[in-house]
Amino acid sequence: MNKVMSIEEVVGSLESGMTIGIGGWGSRRKPMALVRAIYRSSLTDLTIVSYGGADVGLLCAAGKVRRVVAPFVTLDSVPLEPHFRAARQRGSIEFTEYDEGMFMFGLLAAAHRLPFLPTRAGLGSDVMRVNPGLRTVRSPYDDEEELVAVPALTLDAALVHMDRADTRGNGRYLGPDPYLDDLFAKAAARCYVSCERLVDPGKLDGPPQTLLISRMHVTGVVETPDGGHFTDCGPDRGRDEAFQRHYASAAAHPETWAAFADRFLAGGEAAYREAVRRWHEEEAR
Repeated sequence: MNKVMSIEEVVGSLESGMTIGIGGWGSRRKPMALVRAIYRSSLTDLTIVSYGGADVGLLCAAGKVRRVVAPFVTLDSVPLEPHFRAARQRGSIEFTEYDEGMFMFGLLAAAHRLPFLPTRAGLGSDVMRVNPGLRTVRSPYDDEEELVAVPALTLDAALVHMDRADTRGNGRYLGPDPYLDDLFAKAAARCYVSCERLVDPGKLDGPPQTLLISRMHVTGVVETPDGGHFTDCGPDRGRDEAFQRHYASAAAHPETWAAFADRFLAGGEAAYREAVRRWHEEEAR
């Protein structure tokens, strides 16, 4: 029943060409420690499915991504993730853009092992124009309404970040929003949970509704203290806005990005945390 893994073991279980779903929302509760490890890995040709933020941007910057499926890619306080924007402008990635609700229906269809789910979202909009592969279906009932058939967003693997998890893989969120992390877990053949703190079974204290991820959907769990940095992981810590601005600013030019990557992304998580700590000390002087 013990599903504890290391970051290296999680990333080592992934393969090039996979479709990987990443939980969280924009610049909120992203499994950034796992994303940084993918950044340093040899993985490539990935399809990333995400309510996107720095997870998508960082992997685009590393040349890991073939295709992105997302309703948006934002850092919240920075409207458009800079590395994603640059990749789109270069034409180096494919992009499938869905409305937020359509995206949720795609995950829900995959979670229930259905080929698609019908929705009114997208009708009469440019979503159908920019996604010519989308099809419509007609209701078999008396209304005979035409609906969009959103295809299942089936995932080879999902990565989600929880505030707390136990060694069996159950995950609890402590912030104000569960996002869609439970659907990512259910839509995937394998789900890996990173967490700010790992506890023993029976020690996941809190309201029952915050127990979001069930161990039955989890392949592995890894403790990553501050592993969501720089995204918001309240109530433990908010978004590191100063560092996020530094990240976005560095992305503007190849030279500044190379310096950023060399300082913060070349080593493992311990090296990353130490580099961030020193950067904040320098900024405070």
